[in-house]
Amino acid sequence: MTPRIAVAHYPEGAGHATRMLAVAWAVEERGATVTVAGGGPGTRFIRMNGYEPYVPTPVDFINTRQFDTGGVITDSVPSAVRRVYDLVRWLRRESPVALVTDDMFATMAATLTRTPVYNLTHNTPGLYTRLLERTATTVLTRYHRLISRSFFYPAVWESCSADPSGVVRVPPIALEGDDDTPEIDVLLVPSVYSSGVSALASRLRAAGRDVTRVGGPTWEPVASLFPYIASATIVVCSGYSTVMEAAVAGTPCVVRPFTDEQRGVTRLLSGTDGFTVVETSREVTESVADPPTCPDFENGTDIIADRVMADIEAEQSSPRSTARDR
Repeated sequence: MTPRIAVAHYPEGAGHATRMLAVAWAVEERGATVTVAGGGPGTRFIRMNGYEPYVPTPVDFINTRQFDTGGVITDSVPSAVRRVYDLVRWLRRESPVALVTDDMFATMAATLTRTPVYNLTHNTPGLYTRLLERTATTVLTRYHRLISRSFFYPAVWESCSADPSGVVRVPPIALEGDDDTPEIDVLLVPSVYSSGVSALASRLRAAGRDVTRVGGPTWEPVASLFPYIASATIVVCSGYSTVMEAAVAGTPCVVRPFTDEQRGVTRLLSGTDGFTVVETSREVTESVADPPTCPDFENGTDIIADRVMADIEAEQSSPRSTARDR
């Protein structure tokens, strides 16, 4: 029997979509059929890779938490409730044998529908210094550990006290495409929350570098950014997902964070081979001129897909499952 697996991504930032697409591809290669949900900026990338996703109510906690505290109560919380409700309906309609997700709301929906769930996230208490965020993430991490068959924790940094206990530590996740790409000097990959991107690109060009800006006026959306990262001399980014893909691609990376979560990632990342953490555009330019060594990491996607499929195959072949199927 061909297993049907649900894959859901968090709606803030396209990196969540590409990370979960990598998992979707990997389980499909192992014989599963896949249904995808997510929403937000990642939707077009899901569609570009051949899926027609279910789009539940989106949630934006980063902007409301950082720039509009009142919006957390008036907007984000009601949207979160609607998102869980939408995902419950989706899971009941699709009836998957398992859900793989980096979306806490999809995890809650899986609990309500009794769908076996696998979590994939780096968003744990060690990223945060603010008491409220750290406390909320501590509760969420314990919840994920409690109900997940496996809690996958992709990381490029060395094991440290900030890593949560009870998780399955895996190498970074990357959506490896095979598109032909031109040679690229500096690949500038801003996040939704980056600022001063045009000024930084101009500064790098003034320093004699050829800059390709993802999302800039001449950039055409691509199904996978990985080939561009792999062909670049150096990558400048803000977000975790690009860090993961640069690690797998073996491309040196300069990371300038903007959000609390991004700063948490860079605290853990600091000192890791292949990455330089900076705070200003001047430091970006200096680090591009004197880049770090090339990172060297395998892709952790196969580890996740193998674990999920092995669990499903074992369950389907068990005497109890056979009797139920009859």
